[in-house]
Amino acid sequence: MDFAAVFLGAMTPAEVGVLGVGAFLTSILSAILGMGGGITLLALMLLFLDPLVAIPLHATVQLVSNGTRSLAQRRHIQWGILGLYALPLIPLGWLSLQLAQEIPPHTARALIGGFVLISTWRPGWLLLGTRPGETNPRLRFLTLGAAVGVMNVTFGATGPLIAPFFLNLGLTRFAIIGTKAACQLAAHAVKIVVFGLAGFAFPEWGGFLALLCVCVVMGTIVGTRMLKSVSEGLFLHLYRGILTLVALFLLFWHGFLAT
Repeated sequence: MDFAAVFLGAMTPAEVGVLGVGAFLTSILSAILGMGGGITLLALMLLFLDPLVAIPLHATVQLVSNGTRSLAQRRHIQWGILGLYALPLIPLGWLSLQLAQEIPPHTARALIGGFVLISTWRPGWLLLGTRPGETNPRLRFLTLGAAVGVMNVTFGATGPLIAPFFLNLGLTRFAIIGTKAACQLAAHAVKIVVFGLAGFAFPEWGGFLALLCVCVVMGTIVGTRMLKSVSEGLFLHLYRGILTLVALFLLFWHGFLAT
């Protein structure tokens, strides 16, 4: 067995080191804000790996990251939301793999960026409501699960897409982070199954995945401790701010400017 290939894949030790540090730092970000870390890590991985390699590897790392975060916030998870969201994921997962070959990457990123901006700052335009009493959480998360089921493999990281749906529900920052992490856990699990059935050789990347998984667990532990010192008001401002920055980055840098 070529142990170097297992631990490094097609990358140099320096590249693996960069991704290890990136996994640690982006996991801290996700533990504090509940999002932003996954798509940032995917962007880093795409600097060194082909998309059809980066996406399944990223899904495995994010499965561990979101699983750790879900465990840390398990008392705050809204299980009804999780159940509705997860219901459509499996039957629509294979369709997502087919779509991944059809939609140009810059178009998909631009669409996500525009959607995130609207749903963060003008949720009423999407009939999401502006106060908890105006929303229908059951329909909201069932529809969201169906949308993510279709786009799960195509977009690679749907964290910015689903994040706005957790606003305006009266949830605490702990409930937002825990429930969103559990929803992401389900989506990444389905993605891994789909890629596995399609023949992706996960064992060949075992050492590399193990390293990144250790890094995200450590980052989650550090970030969870830091979360306790962040106030509700500051959390909401940071949450919306990071969402806006990610959306603009997707919309322009990876969207229109990439055409």
